[in-house]
Amino acid sequence: MAVRHLYVHLPFCSSRCGYCDFVTVVGRTDEHAGYVDALLRELELEGDLLDEHLETVYLGGGTPTLTQPRALERLLAALPACTELTIEANPETVTPGLAALLAENGVDRVSLGAQSFQPHLLRMLDRRARPGDVRRALHALRRAGIDNCSLDLIYGIPGQSTDDLARDVAEAVALEPEHISAYELEAKPGTRFTHAHGAELERQAESMERYFELVVATLRAAGYRWYETANFCLEGGRDLRARHNLGYWLGHDYLGIGVGAVSTVDGRRWRNTPSLGRYVRAPGRPPRTVEELPAAVRQTERLMLGLRLDRPLPLDDVGEILDVGAAARLEQGGLLVTGDRHIALTDRGRFVGGAVTARLLA
Repeated sequence: MAVRHLYVHLPFCSSRCGYCDFVTVVGRTDEHAGYVDALLRELELEGDLLDEHLETVYLGGGTPTLTQPRALERLLAALPACTELTIEANPETVTPGLAALLAENGVDRVSLGAQSFQPHLLRMLDRRARPGDVRRALHALRRAGIDNCSLDLIYGIPGQSTDDLARDVAEAVALEPEHISAYELEAKPGTRFTHAHGAELERQAESMERYFELVVATLRAAGYRWYETANFCLEGGRDLRARHNLGYWLGHDYLGIGVGAVSTVDGRRWRNTPSLGRYVRAPGRPPRTVEELPAAVRQTERLMLGLRLDRPLPLDDVGEILDVGAAARLEQGGLLVTGDRHIALTDRGRFVGGAVTARLLA
């Protein structure tokens, strides 16, 4: 079956956030055009894997909207047709001109990295945007005709209080975005963030469950559907779930192009080199590591990702990896519901989702 989801990685950032471990590079504006050349070369080489019309294309990073406008426009113009075209953006990069460029080149969904509306927390996260930048960005996108916008929030930030988080969620809701993502702060071991704030991160970890419950309760009360562990969309009318990410959670194949990008196609997974120089200089396909995905691995991932959703997971998708006895015990404990050849987590189960999933694995 042809692949219907395409991820495009644009690694350029104005600075590197201390907690980030994505494949990013700072500045290098003179390399943007050459990088787009390399992306289009890889896209042409892998084009036979793609369906004639894609369901989704997603431009992530990095900060995709920091890419030089001429290079970004050339990339957007060359992308295959799709039903949903999303780009990630930092609020301070969104000007009326950029919003118009995106809309004119088919972008119909924008994910804005707000993270917080509290200046002291934005400074903690090394974010350049200020609260006013988020509001201006949303207004510019709407004036350009883009009517599907998502806001990212982070909780568990060193120095954050429950009141800070409540204010963040309230300010996000007041802007009426179609979609909100709210993530626990994940500071990877070895980043400068963990070295500087390790003790406070441990203290914040003790509050994560309370933060999570606050986010869910507030967004549900505001009319948002809690359709995935960390994702919420307005209910009524259009289906505003993030269709690209939904493809991942449902176990669909996807192609990733760009430095460090990952693809999962037909039982194999490959990851492109994380070196920008090696990626751009590759005469053909970029250097990559490849792994085979046995059925048990695919089924385990299907279970772990599928149970993040608010829809039942078909048992036929997970084969023999499900521990039936554990499922019965979890159902007795009010964490799981079973039906005709499917399972789903209860609300209580979703709050402790990872622990429940681990117990379900035979």
